[in-house]
Amino acid sequence: MVDDKKVNQVVEARNTPADTPGYELPLLLFAGFRSLIDRLHAELAAQGHPDVRPAHGFAMQAIGAHGATASEIGRRLGVSKQAAGKTVDRLVALGYAERADDPADARRKLIRLTERGMDVLARSAAIFDELRAEWAAALGAGRVREIEESLRTVVPVGAFRLDAAGWFGGA
Repeated sequence: MVDDKKVNQVVEARNTPADTPGYELPLLLFAGFRSLIDRLHAELAAQGHPDVRPAHGFAMQAIGAHGATASEIGRRLGVSKQAAGKTVDRLVALGYAERADDPADARRKLIRLTERGMDVLARSAAIFDELRAEWAAALGAGRVREIEESLRTVVPVGAFRLDAAGWFGGA
């Protein structure tokens, strides 16, 4: 059983001993990820995209610049076609995506990003650059590069996947 007080202390800890317990690393990595994503979405809201959510970002990445079918989006996200379709429906309703006939197969519908969808992805990239610069200002550019290089060393090649929404149990 997890002790909530102990878990919260781990995330809130600033000066930890050299013999840090193993469970602290994933919590700190997740807290860093969460802080970046929360800041991203606050800034996107301020820039005219108040309805976009983290799951939408994963889905828009899965759609990509050339479009994808609901089945392809589901596979890329690690969710069912139905779950992907539900997320696509929301993206269409918000104006971030549209359904179009597939020129290669009239039986299929492609999901494509709209100009609004491309705008939110471009803004996201710029905001992530700003957030990285903030981390570099706080930690030093060399330390940020070292963190990135270290993570590249321990993360298996090809392990970057968009299915975090499915991994957390939803899309």
